[in-house]
Amino acid sequence: MGDDIPLASLFGLLAVLLLLSAFFSGSETALMSLNRYQLRHKAREGHRGARLAERLLRRPDRLIGLILLGNNLVNFSAASLVAVIAFEIGGQPAVALGTLILTLVVLIFSEAAPKTLAALHPERLAFPAAVVYYPLLKITYPIVWLTNTASNAVLYLLGVRENGSELQSLTREELRTLVFEAGARLSPRYRKMLLSILDLEKVTVDDVMVPHNEIIGIDLNGDIAAIEAIIRDSQHTRMPVYRDDIDQVVGVLHFRRLANLAQHDISKDSLHGLLSEPYFIPEGTPLSTQLVQFQRRRERIALVVDEYGDIQGIVTLEDILEEIVGEFTTDPADEENDVVKETSDTFLVDATANIRELNRSQNWNLPTDGPKTINGLIVEMLETIPAPGTCLKINGYPIEIVETDDNRIRSVRVGQHVPAPS
Repeated sequence: MGDDIPLASLFGLLAVLLLLSAFFSGSETALMSLNRYQLRHKAREGHRGARLAERLLRRPDRLIGLILLGNNLVNFSAASLVAVIAFEIGGQPAVALGTLILTLVVLIFSEAAPKTLAALHPERLAFPAAVVYYPLLKITYPIVWLTNTASNAVLYLLGVRENGSELQSLTREELRTLVFEAGARLSPRYRKMLLSILDLEKVTVDDVMVPHNEIIGIDLNGDIAAIEAIIRDSQHTRMPVYRDDIDQVVGVLHFRRLANLAQHDISKDSLHGLLSEPYFIPEGTPLSTQLVQFQRRRERIALVVDEYGDIQGIVTLEDILEEIVGEFTTDPADEENDVVKETSDTFLVDATANIRELNRSQNWNLPTDGPKTINGLIVEMLETIPAPGTCLKINGYPIEIVETDDNRIRSVRVGQHVPAPS
């Protein structure tokens, strides 16, 4: 053969075979390394290479069969060609040396290097390769089908069953990981919003509601002047209306309905005629569920009740949206009353403050899976009302009891977080 074909041509053919081997090896890794969700997105946008790659990956057994068929064909051809070249150059002893050299060349230039490149930049190699593989699969389909049938039969005998290659739904935690790994593609604000949406199922209305003792409403049995003052000074557009106490709620007043009444026409009877039916929801309702219910019922305010029907608090649509996007408005007076910075390392905190709001406003990490207030958290841990001066540590935050009364803690001093020793 060497007398008929020049050695230069044989070396040229060998180089072509090695390039083909690198193509098959690299494209296999690239196609299998593609992010299936990004691939589907690009395919829906009309990217030709992505569409073809998505079709090929619907049947990965056929794609792998095609790649292995081509890769083995060129590798065996290269081995035979090296044997011929080596024999022509140095006779029988050179064949073994040629085999060793070919092994190293294939390992480096046709396997390791292209596969590493493909793993680093899968789309750059996979999409052009898909354009080649798609028609090639049509041409070689009978051979690929026969090969896959035999290999699938072997797998079947070993107990391996095909489960399909459709994309599986991501869990909430997997979605959280995707959001975290988005990196610079998402601004910190948007990332925080997305994570808050994913966490809505873990947060209940109990975590964001205004508790029973802090509900501001209109008492129809009260003085009309006091009622007018509440309406005039209110920062809300809706307010519960009750008789004597909030447990005797009779409806919800939307202040927009007062626009048709002159100030001197406001009376208890006129207010009662403007009320809408109160909307009650059970405690423990996830925020994700309640958000849908608000939208479905076209409501913006709900009263949270326990299993006995007693009112525990009030929650609004704004409260839920603030869990996603953060506070819409800030009341400096409220913040000043809840948290007062004493030194660079200590804060004087109202013990009735909501823990979730403290965590959000102060960037703390106090536990939120139990009581909703600092008072409740400390009492649950100590199982008693502690005396002033009592110190404890919760989640690495040193806390000192500052003021108490007969039935609750009134204020505490919270120090800077101290990391646990490693």
